[in-house]
Amino acid sequence: MTDTHAHLDFLEEAELEDAKAHFPELRAILTLGVDPTRWERTLALAQENVYAAVGLHPTSAHLLSPEVEEALRYYARHPRVRAVGESGLDYYWTPETKPAQLKALEFQATLAEEFGLPLVLHVRSKDGQAEEDLAAWLLAHRPQRVVLHAFGGHPALEAAGLEVGAYFSLAGPLTYKKNQALREAAQRLPLDRLLVETDTPFLPPEPHRGKRNLPHYVRHTLNRLAEVRGMTLEEMESITDQNAETCFRWT
Repeated sequence: MTDTHAHLDFLEEAELEDAKAHFPELRAILTLGVDPTRWERTLALAQENVYAAVGLHPTSAHLLSPEVEEALRYYARHPRVRAVGESGLDYYWTPETKPAQLKALEFQATLAEEFGLPLVLHVRSKDGQAEEDLAAWLLAHRPQRVVLHAFGGHPALEAAGLEVGAYFSLAGPLTYKKNQALREAAQRLPLDRLLVETDTPFLPPEPHRGKRNLPHYVRHTLNRLAEVRGMTLEEMESITDQNAETCFRWT
Protein backbone atom coordinates (compact mmCIF):
# COMPACT_ATOMS: atom_id res chain seq x y z
CA MET A 1 0.00 0.00 0.00
CA THR A 2 1.07 3.57 -0.61
CA ASP A 3 -0.29 6.67 1.13
CA THR A 4 0.41 9.44 -1.36
CA HIS A 5 -0.75 12.30 0.87
CA ALA A 6 -0.39 12.70 4.63
CA HIS A 7 0.47 15.45 7.09
CA LEU A 8 2.47 13.61 9.72
CA ASP A 9 3.56 16.90 11.28
CA PHE A 10 -0.06 17.52 12.32
CA LEU A 11 -0.13 14.39 14.50
CA GLU A 12 0.22 14.50 18.26
CA GLU A 13 3.18 12.55 19.60
CA ALA A 14 1.11 9.55 20.72
CA GLU A 15 -0.67 9.48 17.35
CA LEU A 16 2.65 9.62 15.53
CA GLU A 17 4.00 6.69 17.53
CA ASP A 18 0.88 4.69 16.69
CA ALA A 19 1.28 5.59 13.03
CA LYS A 20 4.97 4.66 13.01
CA ALA A 21 4.18 1.19 14.33
CA HIS A 22 2.25 0.58 11.10
CA PHE A 23 4.72 2.20 8.66
CA PRO A 24 6.17 -1.20 7.68
CA GLU A 25 2.76 -2.11 6.24
CA LEU A 26 3.13 0.59 3.59
CA ARG A 27 5.34 0.74 0.51
CA ALA A 28 5.74 4.51 0.92
CA ILE A 29 4.18 7.55 2.55
CA LEU A 30 4.35 11.11 1.24
CA THR A 31 4.11 13.69 4.01
CA LEU A 32 3.51 17.28 2.98
CA GLY A 33 4.71 20.44 4.68
CA VAL A 34 2.27 23.17 3.75
CA ASP A 35 3.80 26.39 5.10
CA PRO A 36 7.27 27.67 6.06
CA THR A 37 6.80 26.82 9.74
CA ARG A 38 6.33 23.13 8.84
CA TRP A 39 9.02 22.42 6.27
CA GLU A 40 11.81 21.53 8.71
CA ARG A 41 9.56 19.20 10.72
CA THR A 42 8.26 17.56 7.56
CA LEU A 43 11.76 16.85 6.29
CA ALA A 44 12.82 15.50 9.69
CA LEU A 45 9.99 12.96 9.44
CA ALA A 46 11.05 11.86 5.95
CA GLN A 47 13.00 8.74 6.86
CA GLU A 48 13.01 5.12 5.64
CA ASN A 49 9.77 4.69 3.65
CA VAL A 50 8.52 8.23 4.36
CA TYR A 51 9.18 10.90 1.72
CA ALA A 52 8.37 14.61 1.71
CA ALA A 53 6.74 17.36 -0.30
CA VAL A 54 7.15 21.05 0.45
CA GLY A 55 4.90 23.87 -0.62
CA LEU A 56 2.44 26.60 0.26
CA HIS A 57 -1.13 25.51 0.85
CA PRO A 58 -3.53 27.99 -0.79
CA THR A 59 -4.67 29.16 2.65
CA SER A 60 -1.04 30.12 3.30
CA ALA A 61 -0.48 31.66 -0.13
CA HIS A 62 -0.41 35.17 1.34
CA LEU A 63 2.93 34.26 2.94
CA LEU A 64 4.68 34.13 -0.42
CA SER A 65 7.60 36.56 -0.61
CA PRO A 66 11.04 36.60 -2.23
CA GLU A 67 12.44 35.15 0.99
CA VAL A 68 9.86 32.36 1.09
CA GLU A 69 10.45 31.61 -2.59
CA GLU A 70 14.17 31.29 -1.91
CA ALA A 71 13.53 29.03 1.09
CA LEU A 72 11.11 26.83 -0.83
CA ARG A 73 13.60 26.45 -3.66
CA TYR A 74 16.23 25.45 -1.07
CA TYR A 75 14.01 22.83 0.57
CA ALA A 76 12.87 21.44 -2.79
CA ARG A 77 16.47 20.33 -3.36
CA HIS A 78 16.39 18.04 -0.32
CA PRO A 79 17.09 14.41 -1.33
CA ARG A 80 13.92 13.17 0.38
CA VAL A 81 11.61 15.59 -1.44
CA ARG A 82 9.47 13.95 -4.11
CA ALA A 83 6.88 16.67 -4.89
CA VAL A 84 6.00 20.35 -4.66
CA GLY A 85 2.81 21.25 -2.85
CA GLU A 86 0.22 21.14 -1.88
CA SER A 87 -0.67 24.21 -3.87
CA GLY A 88 -3.96 25.04 -5.56
CA LEU A 89 -7.09 27.06 -4.93
CA ASP A 90 -9.22 27.25 -1.79
CA TYR A 91 -12.28 29.49 -1.85
CA TYR A 92 -13.88 27.68 1.09
CA TRP A 93 -11.65 29.14 3.79
CA THR A 94 -9.90 32.08 2.11
CA PRO A 95 -11.74 33.25 -1.02
CA GLU A 96 -10.47 36.78 -0.48
CA THR A 97 -6.89 35.69 -1.21
CA LYS A 98 -7.57 34.37 -4.74
CA PRO A 99 -4.94 36.64 -6.39
CA ALA A 100 -2.31 35.51 -3.86
CA GLN A 101 -3.34 31.88 -4.37
CA LEU A 102 -2.90 32.15 -8.12
CA LYS A 103 0.50 33.80 -7.70
CA ALA A 104 1.65 31.06 -5.31
CA LEU A 105 0.28 28.41 -7.65
CA GLU A 106 2.20 29.87 -10.59
CA PHE A 107 5.43 29.94 -8.59
CA GLN A 108 5.05 26.37 -7.35
CA ALA A 109 4.19 25.10 -10.82
CA THR A 110 7.36 26.72 -12.16
CA LEU A 111 9.38 25.28 -9.28
CA ALA A 112 7.99 21.77 -9.85
CA GLU A 113 8.93 21.97 -13.52
CA GLU A 114 12.39 23.32 -12.68
CA PHE A 115 13.13 20.39 -10.36
CA GLY A 116 11.30 17.75 -12.38
CA LEU A 117 8.88 17.06 -9.52
CA PRO A 118 5.14 16.43 -9.54
CA LEU A 119 2.86 19.29 -8.51
CA VAL A 120 0.28 18.33 -5.87
CA LEU A 121 -2.94 20.34 -6.09
CA HIS A 122 -5.63 21.08 -3.51
CA VAL A 123 -9.00 22.55 -4.40
CA ARG A 124 -12.03 23.42 -2.30
CA SER A 125 -15.02 25.74 -2.57
CA LYS A 126 -18.67 25.89 -1.54
CA ASP A 127 -20.06 26.33 -5.04
CA GLY A 128 -17.57 24.56 -7.30
CA GLN A 129 -15.98 27.80 -8.54
CA ALA A 130 -12.50 26.89 -7.33
CA GLU A 131 -12.80 23.57 -9.16
CA GLU A 132 -13.85 25.36 -12.34
CA ASP A 133 -10.98 27.83 -12.00
CA LEU A 134 -8.42 25.11 -11.35
CA ALA A 135 -9.69 23.13 -14.34
CA ALA A 136 -9.21 26.21 -16.53
CA TRP A 137 -5.74 26.76 -15.06
CA LEU A 138 -4.75 23.16 -15.82
CA LEU A 139 -5.84 23.46 -19.43
CA ALA A 140 -4.01 26.76 -19.84
CA HIS A 141 -0.73 25.70 -18.20
CA ARG A 142 -0.61 21.91 -18.76
CA PRO A 143 1.89 21.00 -16.03
CA GLN A 144 4.06 18.02 -16.87
CA ARG A 145 3.23 15.92 -13.81
CA VAL A 146 0.31 16.80 -11.56
CA VAL A 147 -1.66 15.12 -8.77
CA LEU A 148 -5.24 16.09 -7.95
CA HIS A 149 -5.18 15.50 -4.20
CA ALA A 150 -8.37 14.18 -2.54
CA PHE A 151 -10.17 14.27 -5.86
CA GLY A 152 -13.84 14.98 -5.24
CA GLY A 153 -15.35 14.06 -8.60
CA HIS A 154 -16.03 17.52 -10.03
CA PRO A 155 -16.81 16.98 -13.76
CA ALA A 156 -14.82 19.94 -15.11
CA LEU A 157 -11.79 19.02 -13.02
CA GLU A 158 -12.08 15.39 -14.10
CA ALA A 159 -12.17 16.40 -17.76
CA ALA A 160 -9.24 18.80 -17.40
CA GLY A 161 -7.25 16.28 -15.40
CA LEU A 162 -7.74 13.64 -18.06
CA GLU A 163 -6.76 16.13 -20.76
CA VAL A 164 -3.43 16.91 -19.09
CA GLY A 165 -2.69 13.39 -17.88
CA ALA A 166 -3.11 14.10 -14.17
CA TYR A 167 -3.11 11.53 -11.42
CA PHE A 168 -6.34 11.34 -9.40
CA SER A 169 -5.69 10.67 -5.71
CA LEU A 170 -8.67 9.23 -3.85
CA ALA A 171 -9.12 9.66 -0.12
CA GLY A 172 -11.52 8.64 2.66
CA PRO A 173 -14.62 10.28 1.11
CA LEU A 174 -14.63 7.49 -1.49
CA THR A 175 -15.92 5.24 1.32
CA TYR A 176 -18.76 7.56 2.43
CA LYS A 177 -22.24 6.35 1.59
CA LYS A 178 -23.41 9.66 0.10
CA ASN A 179 -20.54 9.85 -2.39
CA GLN A 180 -21.89 7.60 -5.14
CA ALA A 181 -20.98 10.18 -7.80
CA LEU A 182 -17.35 10.03 -6.66
CA ARG A 183 -17.37 6.24 -6.85
CA GLU A 184 -18.79 6.46 -10.37
CA ALA A 185 -15.93 8.78 -11.31
CA ALA A 186 -13.45 6.37 -9.77
CA GLN A 187 -14.98 3.59 -11.83
CA ARG A 188 -14.34 5.35 -15.15
CA LEU A 189 -10.93 6.92 -14.50
CA PRO A 190 -7.96 5.22 -16.21
CA LEU A 191 -6.36 2.60 -14.00
CA ASP A 192 -2.89 4.03 -14.58
CA ARG A 193 -3.99 7.42 -13.21
CA LEU A 194 -5.31 6.22 -9.83
CA LEU A 195 -3.66 6.87 -6.46
CA VAL A 196 -4.90 6.47 -2.89
CA GLU A 197 -4.20 8.64 0.14
CA THR A 198 -5.35 9.42 3.66
CA ASP A 199 -4.74 13.17 4.08
CA THR A 200 -3.75 12.23 7.64
CA PRO A 201 -5.03 13.37 10.11
CA PHE A 202 -8.01 14.58 8.06
CA LEU A 203 -10.67 12.83 5.91
CA PRO A 204 -10.77 9.49 7.76
CA PRO A 205 -12.42 6.65 5.82
CA GLU A 206 -15.18 4.43 7.07
CA PRO A 207 -15.10 2.83 9.64
CA HIS A 208 -12.98 5.57 11.26
CA ARG A 209 -15.15 8.61 10.51
CA GLY A 210 -15.19 11.07 13.35
CA LYS A 211 -11.69 10.05 14.42
CA ARG A 212 -8.23 11.25 13.47
CA ASN A 213 -6.86 9.64 10.32
CA LEU A 214 -3.62 7.65 10.11
CA PRO A 215 -1.62 6.45 7.08
CA HIS A 216 -2.40 2.75 7.46
CA TYR A 217 -6.13 3.54 7.24
CA VAL A 218 -5.50 3.93 3.50
CA ARG A 219 -6.33 0.22 3.32
CA HIS A 220 -10.03 1.05 3.66
CA THR A 221 -9.99 3.46 0.73
CA LEU A 222 -7.93 1.02 -1.30
CA ASN A 223 -10.39 -1.77 -0.56
CA ARG A 224 -13.36 0.39 -1.57
CA LEU A 225 -11.62 1.37 -4.79
CA ALA A 226 -10.96 -2.30 -5.55
CA GLU A 227 -14.66 -3.07 -5.03
CA VAL A 228 -15.68 -0.19 -7.29
CA ARG A 229 -13.42 -1.48 -10.05
CA GLY A 230 -14.37 -5.13 -9.59
CA MET A 231 -10.86 -6.14 -8.58
CA THR A 232 -9.21 -7.79 -5.62
CA LEU A 233 -7.50 -5.72 -2.96
CA GLU A 234 -4.17 -7.22 -4.01
CA GLU A 235 -4.70 -6.29 -7.65
CA MET A 236 -5.61 -2.69 -6.83
CA GLU A 237 -2.74 -2.45 -4.36
CA SER A 238 -0.29 -3.49 -7.07
CA ILE A 239 -1.72 -0.96 -9.54
CA THR A 240 -1.77 2.02 -7.16
CA ASP A 241 1.68 1.18 -5.78
CA GLN A 242 3.09 1.15 -9.31
CA ASN A 243 1.30 4.39 -10.20
CA ALA A 244 2.75 6.07 -7.11
CA GLU A 245 6.22 4.80 -8.00
CA THR A 246 5.86 6.17 -11.53
CA CYS A 247 4.60 9.52 -10.29
CA PHE A 248 6.83 10.15 -7.29
CA ARG A 249 9.86 8.00 -8.16
CA TRP A 250 10.65 6.74 -4.68
CA THR A 251 13.69 4.86 -5.92
